[in-house]
Amino acid sequence: MLIQEKVTQAKEILKEFDIDCWITFVRESAINGDPTLAFLVTADVTWHSAFIISKSGETCAIVGQYDKVTVEDTGAYDQVIPFVEGIKKPFLEYMQKLNPEKIAVNYSVGSEICDGLTHGMYLTLVDLLSGIGFESRLISAEKIVSALRERKAPTEIENIKEAIRHTQEIFDLVTGFIKPGITEGEVAAFMKAEVEKRKLQLAWDPSACPSVFSGPDTAEAHYAPTKRPIERGHVMNMDFGVKVNGYCSDMQRTFYILNEGETVAPPDVLKGFDTIVESIQNAKDAMKPGVQGREIDKIARDIVVNNGYEEFPHGLGHQVGRFAHDGTALLGPEWEKYAQKPFQKLEPCMVFTIEPRLKVENRGIATVEEIVVVTEEGSEYLSIPQKELILIT
Repeated sequence: MLIQEKVTQAKEILKEFDIDCWITFVRESAINGDPTLAFLVTADVTWHSAFIISKSGETCAIVGQYDKVTVEDTGAYDQVIPFVEGIKKPFLEYMQKLNPEKIAVNYSVGSEICDGLTHGMYLTLVDLLSGIGFESRLISAEKIVSALRERKAPTEIENIKEAIRHTQEIFDLVTGFIKPGITEGEVAAFMKAEVEKRKLQLAWDPSACPSVFSGPDTAEAHYAPTKRPIERGHVMNMDFGVKVNGYCSDMQRTFYILNEGETVAPPDVLKGFDTIVESIQNAKDAMKPGVQGREIDKIARDIVVNNGYEEFPHGLGHQVGRFAHDGTALLGPEWEKYAQKPFQKLEPCMVFTIEPRLKVENRGIATVEEIVVVTEEGSEYLSIPQKELILIT
């Protein structure tokens, strides 16, 4: 079971970082859920709840009485302690017995994926722990949560692969549907119908998944498909992903709509597309454990710029997991908005997208997004890379 895999992994991570215990502290998680909770329990919890894992290997969940059986059913916890009136007494008794010197909790300044603790819940936790003099022992759990999310377990990799398989199949199907004159919205509707037929979920907000952009002067990214008709001589790109067993794909493909009489794309379109393919392949070839994300970003960014295009206004690639944008480490430039993420080193079993883009003047945006897993010695494609422009007659 995935939760047992991830809880076991968390114990080893605590030993690695020499942190005595990690607490994920939540309440009414259907409203204010923690991004990590899905690794710890199979359903939402209601009242104040503490999921506690220690580097000694001991695991404990302190939850409301009605959540007890759900947590026990995971098989991941040595103790599940229920309460009725309030969490304070069982929580303090357990923490006094454990007596940890460093208590990592679910907040982070640098990574949204590790920052599930609200300010009110932080104040509540500090107030609780001050009753036994432990409030000064709190530290951020960013290191733990980042490692847990980034180091994909075998079950997680298989789920991502399955999501990728469906995504590629739907891209293949929609290729036969696309023709001049139909709209971006009609293309998206075709793909959504196929997702529904397969009883899958979309990887992100349905209003913009898939995103379809045809021709020049579009929003370019993160925008809903429009009633704009697909025209000959234009480049079209799509951003699309599905979710399988809670795990996402996130891929992009680029098409060219042939003009009457054309059998191949014109030189300006081919140059743009080939530049994208080259930048992806060179970046992928440089990915290996120990390399910083900013180094990989620079390789692809330099290829795009050296071919005469403006640099793309975003990081080269993000991690993929339970969310389409997941994890802390980033293949990105040293920009303020990315903080320390581009400086994180790649590790085996991290799964990243690689997605450079460029503008082909008066044609549209050329972009491809592949999914890659870091291995012990390098990296491997999880997606089948698009090496040739998809031509629409």
